[in-house]
Amino acid sequence: MKIFIKGLPTKVEESELKEVFGDFGYVKSIRIIKDRETGESRGFGFVEMPNDAEAKEAIANMNGGDYYGQRILVSEAKEDPGFGNNRGTGGGASRSRTGSYNR
Repeated sequence: MKIFIKGLPTKVEESELKEVFGDFGYVKSIRIIKDRETGESRGFGFVEMPNDAEAKEAIANMNGGDYYGQRILVSEAKEDPGFGNNRGTGGGASRSRTGSYNR
Protein backbone atom coordinates (compact mmCIF):
# COMPACT_ATOMS: atom_id res chain seq x y z
CA MET A 1 0.00 0.00 0.00
CA LYS A 2 1.24 3.47 -0.85
CA ILE A 3 0.85 6.04 1.94
CA PHE A 4 0.70 9.83 1.50
CA ILE A 5 2.16 12.07 4.22
CA LYS A 6 1.44 15.81 4.34
CA GLY A 7 2.83 18.42 6.73
CA LEU A 8 6.34 17.00 7.10
CA PRO A 9 8.84 19.34 8.72
CA THR A 10 11.54 20.32 6.24
CA LYS A 11 14.31 18.86 8.42
CA VAL A 12 12.95 15.30 8.21
CA GLU A 13 15.11 12.97 6.12
CA GLU A 14 14.00 9.81 4.32
CA SER A 15 16.13 7.59 6.58
CA GLU A 16 14.37 8.93 9.69
CA LEU A 17 10.94 8.52 8.13
CA LYS A 18 11.80 4.93 7.17
CA GLU A 19 12.73 4.22 10.78
CA VAL A 20 9.50 5.74 12.12
CA PHE A 21 7.25 3.82 9.72
CA GLY A 22 9.41 0.73 10.22
CA ASP A 23 7.99 0.51 13.74
CA PHE A 24 4.76 -0.70 12.09
CA GLY A 25 6.28 -3.15 9.59
CA TYR A 26 8.45 -3.54 6.53
CA VAL A 27 8.93 -0.35 4.49
CA LYS A 28 9.58 -1.02 0.80
CA SER A 29 10.31 2.58 -0.19
CA ILE A 30 10.23 6.19 1.01
CA ARG A 31 10.19 9.36 -1.04
CA ILE A 32 10.10 12.90 0.31
CA ILE A 33 9.21 15.30 -2.50
CA LYS A 34 11.73 18.10 -2.91
CA ASP A 35 11.72 21.40 -4.76
CA ARG A 36 13.57 21.04 -8.06
CA GLU A 37 15.41 24.34 -7.75
CA THR A 38 16.31 24.49 -4.06
CA GLY A 39 16.39 20.80 -3.13
CA GLU A 40 14.35 21.63 -0.01
CA SER A 41 11.55 19.37 1.14
CA ARG A 42 8.10 20.45 -0.06
CA GLY A 43 6.57 19.07 3.15
CA PHE A 44 5.03 15.90 1.77
CA GLY A 45 6.04 12.45 0.68
CA PHE A 46 5.16 8.82 0.15
CA VAL A 47 5.84 5.58 2.00
CA GLU A 48 5.25 2.19 0.43
CA MET A 49 4.50 -0.77 2.70
CA PRO A 50 3.66 -4.10 1.01
CA ASN A 51 1.61 -5.42 3.95
CA ASP A 52 -1.78 -3.62 3.91
CA ALA A 53 -2.54 -4.42 7.55
CA GLU A 54 0.76 -2.89 8.70
CA ALA A 55 0.23 0.12 6.44
CA LYS A 56 -3.27 0.70 7.83
CA GLU A 57 -1.91 0.46 11.37
CA ALA A 58 0.76 3.04 10.51
CA ILE A 59 -1.89 5.37 9.05
CA ALA A 60 -4.15 4.97 12.10
CA ASN A 61 -1.31 5.70 14.52
CA MET A 62 0.45 8.47 12.61
CA ASN A 63 -2.43 10.49 11.15
CA GLY A 64 -2.93 13.76 13.02
CA GLY A 65 0.15 13.18 15.12
CA ASP A 66 2.71 15.73 16.19
CA TYR A 67 6.05 15.46 14.39
CA TYR A 68 8.64 18.03 15.49
CA GLY A 69 5.84 20.36 16.52
CA GLN A 70 3.93 20.05 13.26
CA ARG A 71 0.68 18.17 12.74
CA ILE A 72 1.07 15.59 10.00
CA LEU A 73 -1.71 14.07 7.94
CA VAL A 74 -1.25 10.47 6.85
CA SER A 75 -3.59 8.61 4.49
CA GLU A 76 -3.68 6.00 1.78
CA ALA A 77 -2.29 7.54 -1.41
CA LYS A 78 -4.81 7.94 -4.18
CA GLU A 79 -3.69 6.89 -7.63
CA ASP A 80 -3.93 9.70 -10.19
CA PRO A 81 -5.34 8.16 -13.39
CA GLY A 82 -4.16 11.15 -15.43
CA PHE A 83 -0.57 10.99 -14.20
CA GLY A 84 1.93 10.87 -17.02
CA ASN A 85 -0.42 11.10 -19.99
CA ASN A 86 0.48 14.72 -20.91
CA ARG A 87 -3.00 15.40 -22.23
CA GLY A 88 -3.66 18.21 -19.80
CA THR A 89 -6.71 16.47 -18.34
CA GLY A 90 -5.29 16.26 -14.83
CA GLY A 91 -5.91 18.73 -12.02
CA GLY A 92 -2.49 20.35 -12.12
CA ALA A 93 -1.61 24.01 -12.16
CA SER A 94 -2.72 26.02 -15.16
CA ARG A 95 -1.45 29.33 -16.39
CA SER A 96 -3.95 32.15 -16.57
CA ARG A 97 -3.81 34.92 -19.12
CA THR A 98 -2.05 37.14 -16.60
CA GLY A 99 0.85 34.68 -16.41
CA SER A 100 0.27 33.62 -12.81
CA TYR A 101 -0.49 30.05 -11.80
CA ASN A 102 -3.85 29.00 -10.42
CA ARG A 103 -4.79 25.80 -8.65
